[in-house]
Amino acid sequence: MTTESLKFPVIGSDALKTAFRMHASGVAIITSHDDDGNPIGFTATSVTSLGSNPPLVSFNIARGSSSYPQLIVGREVALHTLSAKNLELAQRMAGPKEERFTQGDFELVGKLPVFPAASAVLIGKVRERLEVEANAVVILDVLHGTEQLEQERPLVYYQRGYLTATERLADNS
Repeated sequence: MTTESLKFPVIGSDALKTAFRMHASGVAIITSHDDDGNPIGFTATSVTSLGSNPPLVSFNIARGSSSYPQLIVGREVALHTLSAKNLELAQRMAGPKEERFTQGDFELVGKLPVFPAASAVLIGKVRERLEVEANAVVILDVLHGTEQLEQERPLVYYQRGYLTATERLADNS
């Protein structure tokens, strides 16, 4: 069966942007440190679980990002999932890099900056970086994480803005 009702007038990067503005993503913060032990970090909406056996997580990052050179294979990374109460933190970590760690609301776990207010924190080690054009996929081996904290409304990114999703439509059976 064919149909003439589907049209595809948007092409290339405009097509990608149009589609993904309609795709809600969870918001996370990635933190680590540079070679001198200074904290680095950024907000990410491209975090996904690759599987639980072995426990692997991936995220995407622009290779031109100031954080990217520090995400070397073997380096520990903290991945923070965020809830609605973490909106200011998400915005700050997406802003100017000089302002990301000025609030004193993080703790150092070794050299790793961790924000205890996050809904959950996973500690991982960079396993691999897959460079594709001007971007990269970073794969982490998950080492350990925080226990589940109280249920909060998840922070999501949708149509170029932050919001939360709380209406449960169905459970998986």
